[in-house]
Amino acid sequence: MKPTNKLKIINDPIYGFITLPGELLFQLIEHRYFQRLRRISQMGMSYIVYPGAHHTRFQHALGAMFLMQKAVYALRTKGIQISEAEHEALLVAILLHDIGHGPFSHAMEHSIVEDVDHEYLSLAFMKKLNEECNGALDTAIAIFTNRYPRKFMHQLVSGQLDMDRLDYLRRDSFYTGVSEGAVNTERLITMLNVHDDTLVVEEKGIYSVEKFIVARRLMYWQVYLHKTSLVAEQLLLRLLKRAKEVTQAGATLPATPALQFFLTTTITKRTFSSEVLEQFSKLDDYDIVSAIKMWVSAEDTVLRTIAKMLLNRDLLKVKLKKNPVTVARMHSKKRALMQRDHLSEAEASYFVFQGEISNLAYRMDHNAIHLLKKNGKMIDVAKASDQLNIEALSKTVIKYYLCYPKSL
Repeated sequence: MKPTNKLKIINDPIYGFITLPGELLFQLIEHRYFQRLRRISQMGMSYIVYPGAHHTRFQHALGAMFLMQKAVYALRTKGIQISEAEHEALLVAILLHDIGHGPFSHAMEHSIVEDVDHEYLSLAFMKKLNEECNGALDTAIAIFTNRYPRKFMHQLVSGQLDMDRLDYLRRDSFYTGVSEGAVNTERLITMLNVHDDTLVVEEKGIYSVEKFIVARRLMYWQVYLHKTSLVAEQLLLRLLKRAKEVTQAGATLPATPALQFFLTTTITKRTFSSEVLEQFSKLDDYDIVSAIKMWVSAEDTVLRTIAKMLLNRDLLKVKLKKNPVTVARMHSKKRALMQRDHLSEAEASYFVFQGEISNLAYRMDHNAIHLLKKNGKMIDVAKASDQLNIEALSKTVIKYYLCYPKSL
């Protein structure tokens, strides 16, 4: 990387002016790997429900970095020793925590690459950047992978009250207009402390933590697991899966070179290489959108139909239930579609399918959010709360869905 003395100030609609504190941070943000995040949507297909939800992973990463700056300042004022090198490493770790996300955030993970998730890819990108920076990211990678001796630092990057969650809840709430997700990040960060190398919240911050947990639950049901964006994301996964099947059966589909690579190549962790990472770094939302626009004219019925559904927002009907969908009901819908549109069972399965979604707002485990009482004892926030709902929110709620064409 070329050294530069430029320091930038970025105007963020949530927090105002964000300063990039140091040359390394600026170089990383300028790198093409990170710039790609400008072309990766933060909320996948949620814009189909919330028209304002067009913000990007780029914005979120900068926001999370800004909150990390605030957190380090808050902890230092309470006597927690954090060196300048550790400060920079924390900022790098949170800045790059989402750099491995693919198009529409999660679409790639479950369709045209097999067991390669965004956390694996984020680490691969960080290691590559570390080579280019002559080892300057060593500490950041150790924090990111939870191998750094001071465990509370990993909790700031990846925990139940990390800077990632604090930013995306507030940011997604702002861009969707769903005010229930608006958390008081400033108060939560001000209440942070460290006790026995564990990130804790001071006792007087309990109500802010309760609000955060409730906001998280409401945002999941109202936004992230909204049934319309759910069916849109399922159709996008099936579109990419079908495109790969059609391509590997010998057909040639119009696609950008980067997308073509993933359609024609089987990718697993075992076959992952620097070439795959390079191709992935060229892939973003625009590859997928342009493919959808071209595939509306595809010869394959399934591919053509799903592409039209996504392009024109003419989606499948989705029914949410508290109990699992019966096999008989799904087969009934599938048979009706097969007879009406002369489809095979495999083809009909792209349009009639079931699944489940789960919402766990808070986990009472080793990663629990701990309150620090005035007597120096730590206690799980769910046990300290005078609201019974916090403990209730630590139980997983499962809902089941059935998707099928509206005309059936």
